[in-house]
Amino acid sequence: MFIFKTYVEAGGLMSYGVDFPRMFGRTANDVAKILNGAKPADIPIEQADKFEFAVNRKTAKAIGVELPTAILLRADDVIE
Repeated sequence: MFIFKTYVEAGGLMSYGVDFPRMFGRTANDVAKILNGAKPADIPIEQADKFEFAVNRKTAKAIGVELPTAILLRADDVIE
């Protein structure tokens, strides 16, 4: 189990973590606000609201794990 989807793409079984490109975009918006004169203390802290769940069926098969249909349906990305 990993927090980065790239590990699943490289052969890991599963990952569950924040959508990093989305978080980086939100951070860029905060930086833009600061550069435009906003005080950092006035910018609210935001928690992640989008998480990604990825599974690798090829790895599951290689290690003898049968992934339930419910897991495959919940996954945002299923790597064959």
